[in-house]
Amino acid sequence: MSISKIFIINRGEIAVRIIRTCKVMGIETILAVSEADQNSLGAKLADRTVVIGPANAAKSYLNIPIIITTALAVGADAIHPGYGFLSEVPELAEACTENNLVYVGPKPDHILKMGNKLVARAIAQESDVPVLPGSEKVSSYEEVIQMIDKIGLPVMLKASAGGGGRGMKIITDNEQVKTVFESASAEAKAAFGDGTMYVEKYIANARHIEVQVLGDQYGNVIHLGERDCSTQRRHQKLVEEAMAPMISEELRQDIRNAAVKLAENISYESAGTVEFIVDQDEEKFYFLEMNTRIQVEHPVTETITGIDLIQEQIHVANGAKLRFTQSDIRFIGHSIECRINAEAPEEGFRPTPGLITKWEIPQGPGIRVDTHCYQGYTVPVFYDSMIAKVIVHGESREHAIRRMLTALDEFMIEGIHTTIPFLKQVLQDEDFSNGHVSTRLLEKIMA
Repeated sequence: MSISKIFIINRGEIAVRIIRTCKVMGIETILAVSEADQNSLGAKLADRTVVIGPANAAKSYLNIPIIITTALAVGADAIHPGYGFLSEVPELAEACTENNLVYVGPKPDHILKMGNKLVARAIAQESDVPVLPGSEKVSSYEEVIQMIDKIGLPVMLKASAGGGGRGMKIITDNEQVKTVFESASAEAKAAFGDGTMYVEKYIANARHIEVQVLGDQYGNVIHLGERDCSTQRRHQKLVEEAMAPMISEELRQDIRNAAVKLAENISYESAGTVEFIVDQDEEKFYFLEMNTRIQVEHPVTETITGIDLIQEQIHVANGAKLRFTQSDIRFIGHSIECRINAEAPEEGFRPTPGLITKWEIPQGPGIRVDTHCYQGYTVPVFYDSMIAKVIVHGESREHAIRRMLTALDEFMIEGIHTTIPFLKQVLQDEDFSNGHVSTRLLEKIMA
């Protein structure tokens, strides 16, 4: 069966992104919106828009029975989850299968296994992919102390079911263990319904490097290069780039090969991202997690490869073979993405929803803006604060940085505070300019 009508169950810029690719492919789009999102750009661009519930995401974007019922009622033959919300919930993929709907994403089993950090860690070990020294699950703070005795301080306490930085705490002192364990476990239970924790060695001088993979149902898996996502605040990425700067070619190839090996080992289908932590002091890399969905930062990979990842997701979901072999993939130039958030950095990054009274996006060669906003749009209070992504392409990293600074200068937004001034500060930081990025760079800049 060829997909002809896709039900998009997401909001914001990713909904717009999917709609645009579907239009190019000749696929009809139906967008699910909450009551708060009826005036978004996605709602204006989709062939049809259906309100599936109130602003509360639990009653709209996270409501699987309503989503499946609506998809069937509108005659959709496929569902695209985007990122966030239900994109890594195996129950949605299972419900699609049970109702003869194509799920544009991997198999439920892949989502389930890679969504549990302990299971994913075990699969990485089976695949001969290095993992950080650490533990199976820990059920008490006493077990954390036993693990610290074995691998030494500092350590990172993590939620097994976690993501987005929630339920993650660094322990630098044995005196902290009891209170940190209790608060992290409670945070994980509240966020994910599962308070299971595990411990890993914490790498202080770390890089966050991830590899984009694509797989099909015929056992073919390729990579589309790596992205550096080290420039982050509280485990939330702000600036992403492709390819990773300042690493040896040997390390680059080893990381890419490890990602493909892991994806091949589980016969992965669709687009996915294998994330690694790199110890810069020892030039070693370790498996972090795998995201079984499209990533926010996928445009930098599209920019340097010329491949539309949403289109490839849909082709694979249609039962087609990958249209590229590894040797077909070419990397051209350097790409940087900045996430623009409706936040006031000078007030501790306080969210600043509200009416956009002026909206002029940057234009010109090598500049792309992915957004769902426009002049006169009201940024709602209910969801993530990201309002746009600016993506640039340059001949070199230095060229890309200059192009990004030009684009940010030209991006005119009034009515709300944004992170644009802070991003300009980051891009002009000497360490960032020189490619000396790490997960602690933003702490240093903010200090």
